[in-house]
Amino acid sequence: MATVVSFHAHPDDEIILTGGTLAKLAHAGHRTVLVVATDGHVEQFDGALAPRLREFHRSADILGVSRVEHLGYADSGHGSILYPDPPGRTRFVRASVDEAAERLAEILAQEHTDILLSYDRNGGYGHRDHVRVHEVGALAAKKAGVPRVLNATAPRELFARLTRPARWFGYDTTAISNGFTARADITHRIDVGAYAPQRMNALAQHRSVLEGGGRFARIAGVVRRIPTPVQARILRWDWFAEDGFQSPAAGPLDDIFTQPTAQTAR
Repeated sequence: MATVVSFHAHPDDEIILTGGTLAKLAHAGHRTVLVVATDGHVEQFDGALAPRLREFHRSADILGVSRVEHLGYADSGHGSILYPDPPGRTRFVRASVDEAAERLAEILAQEHTDILLSYDRNGGYGHRDHVRVHEVGALAAKKAGVPRVLNATAPRELFARLTRPARWFGYDTTAISNGFTARADITHRIDVGAYAPQRMNALAQHRSVLEGGGRFARIAGVVRRIPTPVQARILRWDWFAEDGFQSPAAGPLDDIFTQPTAQTAR
Protein backbone atom coordinates (compact mmCIF):
# COMPACT_ATOMS: atom_id res chain seq x y z
CA MET A 1 0.00 0.00 0.00
CA ALA A 2 1.11 3.56 -0.73
CA THR A 3 1.21 6.75 1.34
CA VAL A 4 -0.30 9.86 -0.22
CA VAL A 5 0.02 13.28 1.42
CA SER A 6 -2.47 15.96 0.40
CA PHE A 7 -1.38 19.57 1.06
CA HIS A 8 -3.92 22.38 1.26
CA ALA A 9 -4.17 26.06 2.12
CA HIS A 10 -7.29 26.16 4.32
CA PRO A 11 -9.71 23.85 6.11
CA ASP A 12 -12.48 22.91 3.59
CA ASP A 13 -10.07 23.03 0.61
CA GLU A 14 -9.50 19.30 1.07
CA ILE A 15 -13.09 18.67 -0.09
CA ILE A 16 -13.13 20.71 -3.25
CA LEU A 17 -10.39 19.25 -5.45
CA THR A 18 -9.23 16.11 -3.64
CA GLY A 19 -12.06 14.93 -1.38
CA GLY A 20 -13.17 12.13 -3.66
CA THR A 21 -9.63 10.95 -4.32
CA LEU A 22 -8.79 10.85 -0.61
CA ALA A 23 -11.91 8.81 0.16
CA LYS A 24 -11.18 6.45 -2.73
CA LEU A 25 -7.57 5.94 -1.64
CA ALA A 26 -8.54 5.24 1.97
CA HIS A 27 -11.23 2.79 0.84
CA ALA A 28 -8.58 0.92 -1.17
CA GLY A 29 -6.38 0.61 1.93
CA HIS A 30 -3.80 3.30 1.21
CA ARG A 31 -2.53 5.62 3.93
CA THR A 32 -3.64 9.21 3.44
CA VAL A 33 -2.31 12.25 5.28
CA LEU A 34 -3.81 15.75 5.23
CA VAL A 35 -1.63 18.80 5.81
CA VAL A 36 -3.16 22.27 5.94
CA ALA A 37 -0.98 25.37 5.86
CA THR A 38 -3.34 27.76 7.65
CA ASP A 39 -6.01 27.58 10.32
CA GLY A 40 -8.48 29.24 7.95
CA HIS A 41 -8.94 32.32 10.15
CA VAL A 42 -8.12 35.83 8.99
CA GLU A 43 -9.04 37.20 12.42
CA GLN A 44 -8.03 36.26 15.96
CA PHE A 45 -10.03 33.50 17.69
CA ASP A 46 -10.61 32.31 21.24
CA GLY A 47 -9.30 28.98 22.49
CA ALA A 48 -6.28 26.80 21.86
CA LEU A 49 -7.52 25.21 18.62
CA ALA A 50 -9.06 27.24 15.80
CA PRO A 51 -12.72 26.33 15.21
CA ARG A 52 -12.06 25.63 11.54
CA LEU A 53 -9.25 23.23 12.44
CA ARG A 54 -11.68 21.26 14.62
CA GLU A 55 -13.99 21.03 11.61
CA PHE A 56 -11.02 19.99 9.47
CA HIS A 57 -10.32 17.05 11.78
CA ARG A 58 -13.95 15.90 11.60
CA SER A 59 -13.90 16.15 7.81
CA ALA A 60 -10.67 14.15 7.67
CA ASP A 61 -12.20 11.39 9.79
CA ILE A 62 -15.07 11.03 7.34
CA LEU A 63 -12.65 10.85 4.40
CA GLY A 64 -10.72 8.06 6.12
CA VAL A 65 -7.55 10.12 6.60
CA SER A 66 -4.93 8.56 8.88
CA ARG A 67 -3.09 11.70 10.01
CA VAL A 68 -3.85 15.42 10.08
CA GLU A 69 -1.28 18.22 10.48
CA HIS A 70 -1.37 22.04 10.54
CA LEU A 71 1.78 23.97 9.57
CA GLY A 72 0.91 26.77 11.98
CA TYR A 73 0.11 29.73 9.73
CA ALA A 74 -2.84 32.12 9.59
CA ASP A 75 -5.09 32.65 6.56
CA SER A 76 -3.80 35.47 4.33
CA GLY A 77 -7.26 36.36 3.07
CA HIS A 78 -8.34 36.92 -0.52
CA GLY A 79 -8.59 40.29 -2.20
CA SER A 80 -6.56 43.45 -2.60
CA ILE A 81 -5.92 44.00 1.12
CA LEU A 82 -3.34 41.94 3.01
CA TYR A 83 -4.05 42.55 6.69
CA PRO A 84 -1.38 42.64 9.42
CA ASP A 85 -0.50 39.35 11.07
CA PRO A 86 -2.76 38.43 14.00
CA PRO A 87 -1.06 38.17 17.41
CA GLY A 88 1.24 35.16 17.57
CA ARG A 89 0.44 33.96 14.04
CA THR A 90 2.08 34.67 10.66
CA ARG A 91 -0.02 34.88 7.54
CA PHE A 92 1.00 32.10 5.17
CA VAL A 93 1.86 34.38 2.28
CA ARG A 94 4.25 36.35 4.52
CA ALA A 95 6.08 33.24 5.71
CA SER A 96 9.39 32.22 4.18
CA VAL A 97 8.80 29.66 1.42
CA ASP A 98 11.88 27.78 2.58
CA GLU A 99 10.74 27.71 6.21
CA ALA A 100 7.26 26.47 5.29
CA ALA A 101 8.75 23.89 2.93
CA GLU A 102 10.98 22.60 5.74
CA ARG A 103 7.92 22.09 7.95
CA LEU A 104 6.13 20.19 5.22
CA ALA A 105 9.23 18.24 4.18
CA GLU A 106 9.62 16.92 7.73
CA ILE A 107 6.14 15.39 7.52
CA LEU A 108 6.77 14.05 4.02
CA ALA A 109 9.97 12.36 5.18
CA GLN A 110 8.33 10.91 8.29
CA GLU A 111 5.64 9.37 6.11
CA HIS A 112 8.00 8.05 3.40
CA THR A 113 5.58 9.73 1.01
CA ASP A 114 4.98 8.13 -2.38
CA ILE A 115 2.86 10.93 -3.86
CA LEU A 116 2.27 14.53 -2.82
CA LEU A 117 -1.00 16.13 -3.90
CA SER A 118 -0.49 19.90 -4.13
CA TYR A 119 -2.00 22.76 -6.20
CA ASP A 120 -1.38 24.01 -9.73
CA ARG A 121 0.88 27.03 -10.27
CA ASN A 122 -2.13 29.34 -10.68
CA GLY A 123 -3.44 28.37 -7.27
CA GLY A 124 -6.72 27.38 -8.91
CA TYR A 125 -8.69 30.62 -9.03
CA GLY A 126 -5.68 32.61 -7.80
CA HIS A 127 -6.02 32.85 -4.01
CA ARG A 128 -2.63 34.02 -2.72
CA ASP A 129 -2.46 31.14 -0.21
CA HIS A 130 -3.21 28.60 -2.95
CA VAL A 131 -0.38 29.94 -5.09
CA ARG A 132 1.90 29.68 -2.07
CA VAL A 133 0.82 26.04 -1.56
CA HIS A 134 2.14 25.25 -5.03
CA GLU A 135 5.46 26.96 -4.30
CA VAL A 136 5.90 25.37 -0.87
CA GLY A 137 4.73 21.95 -2.02
CA ALA A 138 7.16 21.82 -4.94
CA LEU A 139 10.12 22.80 -2.76
CA ALA A 140 9.15 20.47 0.09
CA ALA A 141 8.89 17.52 -2.29
CA LYS A 142 12.44 18.19 -3.49
CA LYS A 143 13.75 18.52 0.05
CA ALA A 144 12.11 15.25 1.14
CA GLY A 145 12.83 13.34 -2.06
CA VAL A 146 9.18 12.66 -2.85
CA PRO A 147 9.20 10.90 -6.23
CA ARG A 148 5.93 12.30 -7.60
CA VAL A 149 3.89 15.50 -7.25
CA LEU A 150 0.37 15.71 -8.65
CA ASN A 151 -1.19 19.17 -8.67
CA ALA A 152 -4.90 19.20 -7.93
CA THR A 153 -6.67 21.33 -10.50
CA ALA A 154 -9.61 21.42 -12.93
CA PRO A 155 -10.01 22.14 -16.64
CA ARG A 156 -9.75 25.87 -17.22
CA GLU A 157 -12.22 25.60 -20.10
CA LEU A 158 -14.87 24.16 -17.78
CA PHE A 159 -14.76 27.15 -15.44
CA ALA A 160 -14.65 29.62 -18.32
CA ARG A 161 -17.90 28.10 -19.57
CA LEU A 162 -19.55 27.95 -16.13
CA THR A 163 -18.73 31.57 -15.29
CA ARG A 164 -19.77 33.02 -18.64
CA PRO A 165 -23.27 33.98 -17.42
CA ALA A 166 -21.75 35.90 -14.49
CA ARG A 167 -20.10 38.27 -16.96
CA TRP A 168 -23.52 39.27 -18.22
CA PHE A 169 -24.17 40.78 -14.78
CA GLY A 170 -20.88 42.67 -14.65
CA TYR A 171 -18.82 40.25 -12.56
CA ASP A 172 -15.11 40.05 -13.32
CA THR A 173 -14.41 36.35 -13.88
CA THR A 174 -10.92 36.77 -15.32
CA ALA A 175 -9.14 35.09 -12.40
CA ILE A 176 -11.32 31.99 -12.68
CA SER A 177 -11.45 31.70 -16.46
CA ASN A 178 -7.66 32.19 -16.71
CA GLY A 179 -6.85 30.05 -13.67
CA PHE A 180 -6.59 26.34 -13.02
CA THR A 181 -5.05 24.28 -15.86
CA ALA A 182 -5.67 23.97 -19.59
CA ARG A 183 -7.41 20.69 -20.37
CA ALA A 184 -4.52 19.68 -22.66
CA ASP A 185 -2.12 19.80 -19.68
CA ILE A 186 -4.15 17.63 -17.30
CA THR A 187 -2.50 14.24 -16.81
CA HIS A 188 -5.02 12.47 -14.56
CA ARG A 189 -8.80 12.41 -14.30
CA ILE A 190 -10.03 10.23 -11.44
CA ASP A 191 -13.59 8.89 -11.31
CA VAL A 192 -14.78 9.53 -7.75
CA GLY A 193 -18.53 9.76 -8.30
CA ALA A 194 -19.16 6.83 -5.95
CA TYR A 195 -17.70 8.88 -3.10
CA ALA A 196 -19.95 11.93 -3.53
CA PRO A 197 -22.06 11.16 -0.40
CA GLN A 198 -18.91 10.80 1.71
CA ARG A 199 -17.57 14.01 0.24
CA MET A 200 -20.78 15.90 1.00
CA ASN A 201 -20.82 14.55 4.55
CA ALA A 202 -17.25 15.80 5.01
CA LEU A 203 -18.23 19.19 3.59
CA ALA A 204 -21.08 19.42 6.09
CA GLN A 205 -18.54 19.45 8.93
CA HIS A 206 -17.28 22.88 7.84
CA ARG A 207 -20.13 24.76 9.48
CA SER A 208 -18.12 27.95 9.99
CA VAL A 209 -17.88 28.43 6.23
CA LEU A 210 -21.28 27.01 5.31
CA GLU A 211 -23.05 29.31 7.76
CA GLY A 212 -20.85 32.30 6.99
CA GLY A 213 -22.98 33.63 4.16
CA GLY A 214 -20.17 34.03 1.62
CA ARG A 215 -20.09 32.99 -2.03
CA PHE A 216 -18.72 29.54 -1.21
CA ALA A 217 -21.54 29.00 1.30
CA ARG A 218 -24.15 29.89 -1.31
CA ILE A 219 -22.67 27.54 -3.92
CA ALA A 220 -22.27 24.72 -1.41
CA GLY A 221 -25.83 25.24 -0.23
CA VAL A 222 -27.14 24.74 -3.76
CA VAL A 223 -25.08 21.58 -4.28
CA ARG A 224 -26.18 20.12 -0.91
CA ARG A 225 -29.84 20.47 -1.90
CA ILE A 226 -29.36 18.60 -5.18
CA PRO A 227 -30.47 14.92 -5.20
CA THR A 228 -27.65 12.46 -4.50
CA PRO A 229 -27.53 10.95 -8.03
CA VAL A 230 -27.06 14.44 -9.47
CA GLN A 231 -24.39 15.25 -6.88
CA ALA A 232 -22.52 12.14 -8.01
CA ARG A 233 -22.51 13.48 -11.57
CA ILE A 234 -21.38 16.97 -10.56
CA LEU A 235 -18.67 15.62 -8.26
CA ARG A 236 -17.65 12.73 -10.47
CA TRP A 237 -14.12 13.82 -11.34
CA ASP A 238 -10.96 14.93 -9.57
CA TRP A 239 -8.29 16.31 -11.93
CA PHE A 240 -4.51 16.47 -11.54
CA ALA A 241 -1.52 17.71 -13.51
CA GLU A 242 1.67 15.83 -12.68
CA ASP A 243 4.84 17.89 -12.46
CA GLY A 244 7.19 17.27 -15.38
CA PHE A 245 4.79 15.32 -17.59
CA GLN A 246 2.56 15.93 -20.57
CA SER A 247 -1.03 14.81 -20.81
CA PRO A 248 -1.15 11.40 -22.53
CA ALA A 249 -2.21 11.46 -26.18
CA ALA A 250 -5.07 9.09 -25.40
CA GLY A 251 -6.38 11.38 -22.68
CA PRO A 252 -5.84 11.74 -18.92
CA LEU A 253 -4.98 8.65 -16.90
CA ASP A 254 -7.61 7.24 -14.54
CA ASP A 255 -5.32 6.13 -11.70
CA ILE A 256 -2.93 8.40 -9.78
CA PHE A 257 -0.51 5.49 -9.39
CA THR A 258 -0.06 5.32 -13.16
CA GLN A 259 2.57 7.76 -14.40
CA PRO A 260 2.53 9.42 -17.83
CA THR A 261 5.34 8.40 -20.16
CA ALA A 262 5.94 11.68 -22.02
CA GLN A 263 7.95 14.23 -20.06
CA THR A 264 7.67 17.95 -20.66
CA ALA A 265 10.55 19.72 -22.37
CA ARG A 266 13.16 21.02 -19.95
